[in-house]
Amino acid sequence: MFVLPVTLTAVAAAAIINIWLSVRCGQLRGKLKILHGDDAGGPLTRRMRAQLNFVENTPFVLLLIAAIEISGRGQPWLAYVAGAYMLGRVAHGFGMDSEGPAKSRMIGVLITMLTLLGLAIVAVLIVMGVM
Repeated sequence: MFVLPVTLTAVAAAAIINIWLSVRCGQLRGKLKILHGDDAGGPLTRRMRAQLNFVENTPFVLLLIAAIEISGRGQPWLAYVAGAYMLGRVAHGFGMDSEGPAKSRMIGVLITMLTLLGLAIVAVLIVMGVM
């Protein structure tokens, strides 16, 4: 049996984070009594955007993690990158609760962009035979 432990762990973590982001939106919907739509840029909109931003970026990261792991060139650093990405996404989720610029949000954005760029570069280097 072929098992991808880093990918499976990252996908499981991503599922849990997505549930957490979704529950946070639902809790705020109940508190604000907004069943549909958003609150025109208020706290609900920010939480919704945190979840959507997660959903927009995470599939690319997970696909790159899986491809690199399948290539056999991701050990042991790939697990650390996946973990850092997930922690960055949690930081971003908390940071989106702030109306102004939040340090945790900026850290989450930076980790996300660097992870995407770094994994993409590694994937290209693998294809070129450099790694």
